[in-house]
Amino acid sequence: MATTSSIEWTDVTWNPVRGCARVSAGCENCYAERVAYRFGQKPGSPYEGLTTLGKHGPRWAGRARFVPNMLDEPLRWRRPRRVFVNSMSDLFHDDVTDEQIAQVFTVMAISGRHTFQILTKRPARMLRWFEWASEHYVLATLEPRKLWPPPNVWLGVSCEDQDAARKRIPLLRRCPAAVHFVSLEPLLGPIDLDDRWLEWLPTGPDENDEPHLRPPLRWVIVGGESGPGARPCNIDWVRTIVKQCGEAGVACFVKQLGATAVQAPRDATGRVVTSPGGDPWPPTPLSTRARKGGDPSEWPADLRVRQFPEVQ
Repeated sequence: MATTSSIEWTDVTWNPVRGCARVSAGCENCYAERVAYRFGQKPGSPYEGLTTLGKHGPRWAGRARFVPNMLDEPLRWRRPRRVFVNSMSDLFHDDVTDEQIAQVFTVMAISGRHTFQILTKRPARMLRWFEWASEHYVLATLEPRKLWPPPNVWLGVSCEDQDAARKRIPLLRRCPAAVHFVSLEPLLGPIDLDDRWLEWLPTGPDENDEPHLRPPLRWVIVGGESGPGARPCNIDWVRTIVKQCGEAGVACFVKQLGATAVQAPRDATGRVVTSPGGDPWPPTPLSTRARKGGDPSEWPADLRVRQFPEVQ
């Protein structure tokens, strides 16, 4: 059965893989860990054995489990949907074999009425899989080649800070996709997207000696952290990202400001207030009624941006 999602940028979630492992600071307060632990306590339950309980709460056990009986779920959905793939895992976890990933891509390729949104924190494995697929999967028969890369599959990476962005975005852009996107959530620090990630890049001639260009990011999702232990998100970090996307003509979707959004003190004209010595004052909490800071009506007007990319 389809799981209607409360995630604002998608319609439903589809989980042919369950379970994960932490890889960076963005995983510290993972909501999926808590959900998996809650639904994994009874013998035979879907997430049994995929989490452990420590002194700091539920944690992934580090394993991922392929769920073949979930593969055909999108084939039974008649109405077109935006589908977030593996909200409870990472398709490119090392426990998922190349052949199993190929099965997921086959379902997506033949489910053309849907748009599939894949997010990963493992772009190096994703790139290796595409290199494997070009030899073992796409070239195995002529028919899949017509659908490669699947025009309804969007590939994205999650990045919580500048370091993660520098490591993950270049690898993402080397993978074939109809849309390349990033989810900057939880946003834990400022991220500068001007590092040529929003523009086409020449990469040299292809095998036919034709110029080849690496496509830019087409979509940027940004959001502050929510849930227990949520870390602060400075809305000026969000503002910079929105501005850079607007200047580059890249679709931007502000999902939420987070449970502990902060902002630099400003005067009545909107200018940042500084100390007598010219230094900025520490940011102050931004009060919102919405628990996750997810009500755009409570945001500054310039942050009320929820766009989707146009796909040819």
